[in-house]
Amino acid sequence: MSPMESLQTATLNAASFLAMTDSFGTVEVGKVADLVLLDANPLDDISNTRRINAVVANGRLFTKRELQQMLADAESAANRN
Repeated sequence: MSPMESLQTATLNAASFLAMTDSFGTVEVGKVADLVLLDANPLDDISNTRRINAVVANGRLFTKRELQQMLADAESAANRN
């Protein structure tokens, strides 16, 4: 599977399978704008999907620093249990 096919499978094809392409699957005006912003092009190398710079979820921007802090907090909480 090519990087493009992998990305389409995780986004557009998933939305199609769930019959939700009116809200999800592509970046368009009027659709849910949950996005992952990357530091490198995943079409060049699919492992670039791990190079997350920021996330937009429910209309809120989470910077790399905030994401790293959230992960550290979750790991700390998991280690306490």
